[in-house]
Amino acid sequence: MRLQDLNLKEFLAKTYGNEPVPGGGSISALCGALSASLAQMVTGLTIGRKKYSDVENEMIEVAGRMEKARLKFLDYIDEDAAAYQLVFDAFKMPKETESEIESRKDAIQAATLHAALVPLSVAKTAVQIMNDIITVGSKGNKNAITDACVAIMCARTAAMGAILNVRINLSGLEDRRKAEELERECMALNDEAQVKEAALLDTVIF
Repeated sequence: MRLQDLNLKEFLAKTYGNEPVPGGGSISALCGALSASLAQMVTGLTIGRKKYSDVENEMIEVAGRMEKARLKFLDYIDEDAAAYQLVFDAFKMPKETESEIESRKDAIQAATLHAALVPLSVAKTAVQIMNDIITVGSKGNKNAITDACVAIMCARTAAMGAILNVRINLSGLEDRRKAEELERECMALNDEAQVKEAALLDTVIF
Protein backbone atom coordinates (compact mmCIF):
# COMPACT_ATOMS: atom_id res chain seq x y z
CA MET A 1 0.00 0.00 0.00
CA ARG A 2 1.21 3.49 -0.83
CA LEU A 3 2.00 5.79 2.08
CA GLN A 4 -0.46 8.36 0.74
CA ASP A 5 -3.26 5.79 1.00
CA LEU A 6 -2.79 5.22 4.73
CA ASN A 7 -5.22 6.89 7.10
CA LEU A 8 -3.87 9.55 9.43
CA LYS A 9 -3.28 7.26 12.41
CA GLU A 10 -1.60 4.64 10.23
CA PHE A 11 0.66 7.23 8.65
CA LEU A 12 1.68 8.62 12.02
CA ALA A 13 2.37 5.11 13.30
CA LYS A 14 4.59 4.50 10.27
CA THR A 15 6.38 7.75 10.98
CA TYR A 16 7.11 7.12 14.65
CA GLY A 17 7.96 3.47 14.02
CA ASN A 18 11.45 2.05 13.74
CA GLU A 19 11.70 2.21 9.94
CA PRO A 20 13.44 5.07 8.10
CA VAL A 21 10.44 5.85 5.89
CA PRO A 22 8.38 7.92 5.89
CA GLY A 23 11.12 10.31 6.91
CA GLY A 24 11.81 14.00 6.60
CA GLY A 25 11.42 14.01 2.83
CA SER A 26 7.99 12.42 2.86
CA ILE A 27 6.90 14.64 5.74
CA SER A 28 8.03 17.70 3.79
CA ALA A 29 5.84 16.55 0.91
CA LEU A 30 2.97 16.04 3.33
CA CYS A 31 3.41 19.63 4.54
CA GLY A 32 3.12 20.70 0.92
CA ALA A 33 -0.11 18.73 0.50
CA LEU A 34 -1.53 20.33 3.65
CA SER A 35 -0.52 23.76 2.37
CA ALA A 36 -2.26 23.28 -0.97
CA SER A 37 -5.33 21.86 0.76
CA LEU A 38 -5.64 24.84 3.09
CA ALA A 39 -5.21 27.30 0.24
CA GLN A 40 -7.90 25.49 -1.72
CA MET A 41 -10.16 25.64 1.32
CA VAL A 42 -9.81 29.43 1.40
CA THR A 43 -10.82 29.61 -2.25
CA GLY A 44 -13.88 27.52 -1.42
CA LEU A 45 -14.82 29.96 1.33
CA THR A 46 -14.50 32.82 -1.16
CA ILE A 47 -16.14 31.48 -4.31
CA GLY A 48 -19.87 32.17 -4.43
CA ARG A 49 -19.73 35.00 -1.90
CA LYS A 50 -21.21 38.22 -3.26
CA LYS A 51 -18.67 40.25 -1.33
CA TYR A 52 -15.85 38.59 -3.28
CA SER A 53 -17.51 38.37 -6.70
CA ASP A 54 -14.78 40.49 -8.29
CA VAL A 55 -12.12 37.85 -7.48
CA GLU A 56 -14.26 34.76 -8.06
CA ASN A 57 -12.70 33.79 -11.38
CA GLU A 58 -9.23 34.23 -9.93
CA MET A 59 -10.13 32.04 -6.95
CA ILE A 60 -11.50 29.35 -9.27
CA GLU A 61 -8.21 29.31 -11.16
CA VAL A 62 -6.22 29.13 -7.94
CA ALA A 63 -8.41 26.28 -6.69
CA GLY A 64 -7.59 24.28 -9.81
CA ARG A 65 -3.85 24.83 -9.37
CA MET A 66 -4.03 23.87 -5.69
CA GLU A 67 -5.84 20.65 -6.59
CA LYS A 68 -3.05 19.72 -8.99
CA ALA A 69 -0.38 20.69 -6.45
CA ARG A 70 -2.00 18.61 -3.71
CA LEU A 71 -1.98 15.53 -5.92
CA LYS A 72 1.66 16.17 -6.84
CA PHE A 73 2.67 16.42 -3.21
CA LEU A 74 0.85 13.19 -2.38
CA ASP A 75 2.84 11.40 -5.07
CA TYR A 76 6.04 12.97 -3.75
CA ILE A 77 5.39 11.31 -0.37
CA ASP A 78 5.80 7.91 -1.98
CA GLU A 79 8.46 9.00 -4.47
CA ASP A 80 10.69 10.15 -1.62
CA ALA A 81 10.31 6.85 0.20
CA ALA A 82 11.05 4.96 -3.03
CA ALA A 83 14.14 7.11 -3.63
CA TYR A 84 15.47 6.22 -0.18
CA GLN A 85 14.93 2.54 -0.95
CA LEU A 86 16.92 2.86 -4.17
CA VAL A 87 19.90 4.22 -2.26
CA PHE A 88 19.55 1.54 0.40
CA ASP A 89 19.39 -1.21 -2.23
CA ALA A 90 22.41 0.21 -4.08
CA PHE A 91 24.54 0.03 -0.93
CA LYS A 92 23.53 -3.61 -0.49
CA MET A 93 24.84 -4.61 -3.93
CA PRO A 94 27.71 -7.13 -3.99
CA LYS A 95 31.26 -5.77 -3.99
CA GLU A 96 33.49 -8.81 -4.29
CA THR A 97 34.92 -8.26 -7.78
CA GLU A 98 36.18 -5.17 -9.54
CA SER A 99 33.16 -5.28 -11.83
CA GLU A 100 30.77 -5.52 -8.90
CA ILE A 101 32.51 -2.69 -7.10
CA GLU A 102 32.21 -0.46 -10.17
CA SER A 103 28.56 -1.38 -10.75
CA ARG A 104 27.76 -0.75 -7.10
CA LYS A 105 29.48 2.63 -7.18
CA ASP A 106 27.58 3.69 -10.30
CA ALA A 107 24.29 2.52 -8.80
CA ILE A 108 24.94 4.42 -5.56
CA GLN A 109 25.72 7.62 -7.44
CA ALA A 110 22.65 7.33 -9.68
CA ALA A 111 20.41 6.60 -6.70
CA THR A 112 21.92 9.43 -4.68
CA LEU A 113 21.30 11.93 -7.45
CA HIS A 114 17.71 10.71 -7.79
CA ALA A 115 17.26 10.99 -4.02
CA ALA A 116 18.34 14.64 -4.28
CA LEU A 117 16.14 15.46 -7.26
CA VAL A 118 12.90 14.20 -5.69
CA PRO A 119 12.97 16.60 -2.70
CA LEU A 120 14.19 19.35 -5.03
CA SER A 121 10.92 18.92 -6.93
CA VAL A 122 9.05 19.16 -3.63
CA ALA A 123 10.84 22.41 -2.80
CA LYS A 124 10.18 23.87 -6.24
CA THR A 125 6.49 23.02 -6.10
CA ALA A 126 6.16 24.41 -2.57
CA VAL A 127 7.77 27.72 -3.50
CA GLN A 128 5.68 27.89 -6.66
CA ILE A 129 2.34 27.63 -4.85
CA MET A 130 3.30 30.35 -2.37
CA ASN A 131 2.35 33.00 -4.94
CA ASP A 132 -1.19 31.64 -5.04
CA ILE A 133 -1.32 31.42 -1.26
CA ILE A 134 -0.41 35.09 -1.05
CA THR A 135 -3.24 35.76 -3.49
CA VAL A 136 -5.85 33.88 -1.45
CA GLY A 137 -4.57 35.47 1.73
CA SER A 138 -4.76 38.99 0.37
CA LYS A 139 -7.88 38.71 -1.80
CA GLY A 140 -9.82 35.78 -0.38
CA ASN A 141 -12.31 35.55 2.46
CA LYS A 142 -10.90 37.69 5.26
CA ASN A 143 -12.34 35.32 7.88
CA ALA A 144 -9.90 32.69 6.57
CA ILE A 145 -6.76 34.83 6.60
CA THR A 146 -5.20 32.73 9.36
CA ASP A 147 -5.81 29.60 7.30
CA ALA A 148 -3.89 31.20 4.44
CA CYS A 149 -1.11 32.05 6.89
CA VAL A 150 -0.88 28.45 8.07
CA ALA A 151 -0.89 27.38 4.42
CA ILE A 152 2.10 29.55 3.61
CA MET A 153 3.95 28.41 6.73
CA CYS A 154 3.36 24.80 5.70
CA ALA A 155 4.65 25.62 2.21
CA ARG A 156 7.76 27.21 3.71
CA THR A 157 8.30 24.13 5.89
CA ALA A 158 7.81 21.86 2.87
CA ALA A 159 10.40 23.82 0.90
CA MET A 160 13.00 24.11 3.63
CA GLY A 161 12.55 20.53 4.83
CA ALA A 162 12.92 19.26 1.27
CA ILE A 163 16.03 21.41 0.76
CA LEU A 164 17.64 19.77 3.80
CA ASN A 165 17.01 16.40 2.18
CA VAL A 166 18.53 17.58 -1.08
CA ARG A 167 21.64 18.75 0.73
CA ILE A 168 22.18 15.55 2.71
CA ASN A 169 22.20 13.65 -0.57
CA LEU A 170 24.45 16.16 -2.30
CA SER A 171 27.10 15.42 0.33
CA GLY A 172 27.41 11.92 -1.13
CA LEU A 173 27.45 12.98 -4.78
CA GLU A 174 30.86 12.65 -6.44
CA ASP A 175 29.90 14.90 -9.36
CA ARG A 176 30.79 18.09 -7.55
CA ARG A 177 29.82 20.33 -10.47
CA LYS A 178 26.30 18.90 -10.37
CA ALA A 179 26.24 19.13 -6.59
CA GLU A 180 27.21 22.80 -6.69
CA GLU A 181 24.58 23.52 -9.33
CA LEU A 182 21.86 21.92 -7.20
CA GLU A 183 23.12 23.69 -4.09
CA ARG A 184 22.74 27.04 -5.83
CA GLU A 185 19.15 26.09 -6.68
CA CYS A 186 18.57 25.20 -3.05
CA MET A 187 19.92 28.52 -1.81
CA ALA A 188 17.70 30.45 -4.21
CA LEU A 189 14.61 28.44 -3.27
CA ASN A 190 15.34 28.82 0.43
CA ASP A 191 15.63 32.59 0.14
CA GLU A 192 12.52 32.83 -2.04
CA ALA A 193 10.46 30.75 0.39
CA GLN A 194 11.33 32.96 3.33
CA VAL A 195 10.64 36.18 1.42
CA LYS A 196 7.26 34.94 0.22
CA GLU A 197 6.24 33.71 3.65
CA ALA A 198 7.08 37.10 5.15
CA ALA A 199 5.17 38.87 2.36
CA LEU A 200 1.92 37.39 3.67
CA LEU A 201 2.63 37.09 7.39
CA ASP A 202 3.81 40.69 7.65
CA THR A 203 0.39 41.90 6.51
CA VAL A 204 -1.37 40.17 9.41
CA ILE A 205 -1.63 42.19 12.60
CA PHE A 206 -3.32 40.81 15.73
